[in-house]
Amino acid sequence: MADDESTESPETPDVTDLTHDASETDDPAAVDHPDHADDADVIDALPEDLDASGYVGPYMFPNNNRRRIPGYLYLALAAGCVATFVLVDDSPYVNAGFLFAAVLLAVVGTYSIISGWNLDVDERDALVAATKAVGFPVGHASAQMGWRGLLSRPTWRILLYSAENPPQRRGLVLVDGVDGEIVQHFVEDNPEDWSDL
Repeated sequence: MADDESTESPETPDVTDLTHDASETDDPAAVDHPDHADDADVIDALPEDLDASGYVGPYMFPNNNRRRIPGYLYLALAAGCVATFVLVDDSPYVNAGFLFAAVLLAVVGTYSIISGWNLDVDERDALVAATKAVGFPVGHASAQMGWRGLLSRPTWRILLYSAENPPQRRGLVLVDGVDGEIVQHFVEDNPEDWSDL
């Protein structure tokens, strides 16, 4: 082996200078673009219409009867399919598929209208009915909207805790969202251990 041989390969670039400017590279993606912001400047924020922190006043739960709107649209499309089949029967583009689509749209539209119950009981009324059903003073409570049965009847699910600290009892009450009747309720001693809190 000769003494003048170097252990470095001539193809290996010098990587000791890590402070070079990105604009000196040949990669156009590495050059900072004026439209690109630094990671520290990017702030994640909700759009104004989804930000609940600035909302003032009681929250209005959407009424379940909005399901009727697409139902009427489906029925109108079904009528249009039938009218097209009857009026344009000599076209090669109109066949029995229009009648099949009309029947399918009519079934879905009718179901949407029937299941579009009017939500006459809001969460406050449901909480009052649930409090009467459990039979103890209520401290913390939460309400969730659900639907039951094939006709998708709106039902409030109310979870309640007694007013002691920590709560000694809890209950789950299902309240019909149409007429306010108690569908089911269940009360038990609170099994949760809150001694560490």
